[in-house]
Amino acid sequence: MKAYRAAWMSPVGKLHFIASDRALISLAFDRNCEACLARMGIAELNDQENPIIDRAKGELCEYFEGKRRSFSVPLDLQGTEFQKKAWEALRAIPFGATISYQEQARALGQAAAVRATGTANGLNPIAIIVPCHRVVRKDGTLGGYAGGLVIKTSLLELESRVPSPNPSLRERNYLRGTSA
Repeated sequence: MKAYRAAWMSPVGKLHFIASDRALISLAFDRNCEACLARMGIAELNDQENPIIDRAKGELCEYFEGKRRSFSVPLDLQGTEFQKKAWEALRAIPFGATISYQEQARALGQAAAVRATGTANGLNPIAIIVPCHRVVRKDGTLGGYAGGLVIKTSLLELESRVPSPNPSLRERNYLRGTSA
């Protein structure tokens, strides 16, 4: 597979993008970029931006400005079936909300798989856009994060400062822990 690579200095530090012609494959921090690359095994990387990377950067700029609450850039999540399910569950967490690893495991229908869920989150190839920063420990403390706890705290604080424009019934119920 032919892929493109570019780096960008964001408000939370340097971010590394990898994309195909169709989708974003990886968005990593400096500290986990090499590990992400090693897991993907992409043979040919072109050091240049492409329309997918441009779109991801644009959406991230809006996110950091408090103007975007969700992302629409196409994603190509590469992992095991369990990892993909865990990452899709992350995408369902509303902007500004947090859940525990235990709640995420329950949402996957595997309440006993708390550690496996945490491990899958740790291998999330697309930071911020697939919001593993919204998962915290059962007691409300932060837990780990590929970008480091300073960045996790920054992202959660950014999301807490953006006013909700009128949360949908689904989001209000999600935040209360009930279903619509």
